[in-house]
Amino acid sequence: MKITTYSISGVKDGEIELPMIFSTPYRRELIHKAFTNLTSHKFQRQGRKPTAGMDVVADSNDPPTGQGVARVARMSGGGGGRQGQGAEVASTRGGRQAHPPIVDKVIYKKLNKKENKLALCSAIAATASKELVESRGHKIEGIESFPIIVSNDIESISKTSEITKVLDSLKLSQDVKRLNARKPRSGQSRLRGRSKKIGKSVLFVTSDSSSLSKAVGALPGVEVRNAKELSVLDLAPGSDPIRLTVYSKSAIEEIGKIKSTHLEVMVKIQ
Repeated sequence: MKITTYSISGVKDGEIELPMIFSTPYRRELIHKAFTNLTSHKFQRQGRKPTAGMDVVADSNDPPTGQGVARVARMSGGGGGRQGQGAEVASTRGGRQAHPPIVDKVIYKKLNKKENKLALCSAIAATASKELVESRGHKIEGIESFPIIVSNDIESISKTSEITKVLDSLKLSQDVKRLNARKPRSGQSRLRGRSKKIGKSVLFVTSDSSSLSKAVGALPGVEVRNAKELSVLDLAPGSDPIRLTVYSKSAIEEIGKIKSTHLEVMVKIQ
């Protein structure tokens, strides 16, 4: 399948043959599964100090019966303070937790390599669907062809003023401005310094993202990824397919080198 390519000025400059990977069937459930597993790799283990709440001098009655009081452990001492108060056990003030979180809990989820590769291929292929991109909330009025492919000149851009002109010429600035309409949040999130959430806008996929990353740093929601480092986390933020993506010609060549079992089967069928 051939698709129209554009220059950085928004003018059509030819066509390019899309790799076989863009023929991968859309698998929403698999993309969600891959996102969940990859997100778990960022989790930080939580635990408690083994002796938390138990670093006190408290003992139960000896003998435990015949005292006319509960058998719970009580603070010792010569008077004043917390003498005689229940302590150390889970049901008392300042005592240990009954079932605290432990660092041994398995939070690192695993996914079969073939499933992960198929999810990535499916997410990449979904960027060619105008309906899926629009259903995620992106503003794409006036954009004719998907996926959006531009010349390799975009990889040499290093200034924000230049990339802003490119977004205007490709009719992508409307999606960046969409994020400005977000209202600040109130309540606990604001008290903790999270009053405003920055959404996701255009994703540039290139073969060399060093200079372009500097150019988009000041633009909200705009990100750059190297084609070799592309992940489901980038293409489907929040496991919600699919993100508005712009590829460079060299990035398409890199993506065409991705090998997967399902692609070999599709070649044999053809």
